[in-house]
Amino acid sequence: MPSSRANRYGSLAERKAAERYRLVRDGVHTSWCDALDSDGTPVEIKSCDAGRDAPRFRIFEKYHDRLQSEGGHYVFVLYKKRGRGITVLRMTRMHASRLPAETWYGAGGHRESRQTKLRPKTVF
Repeated sequence: MPSSRANRYGSLAERKAAERYRLVRDGVHTSWCDALDSDGTPVEIKSCDAGRDAPRFRIFEKYHDRLQSEGGHYVFVLYKKRGRGITVLRMTRMHASRLPAETWYGAGGHRESRQTKLRPKTVF
């Protein structure tokens, strides 16, 4: 389970993504969708801290399949912690069907789904 600090930084990254891409977050969040675009397209926002030893974006296959079947997009946010806030280093948006995931593997029963972890250089 993520720490409250990780949740805090992830929420800050979601806000930055929503601002940049003009996404609606209020009342939208589900396990596979964090926001909606102005045309109703579901968007899942993934973030990771570039300051970690091995930064990765963690994607669960079950939620990815749902997002892709709904014609959704991902927004990937690479950030660096700055005090209680973050500085966004890179951000990009891509259609779920273009996710550069080749290998899905067990997640130790977490979220009842397989997962993949993407390096920032794979996404950007």
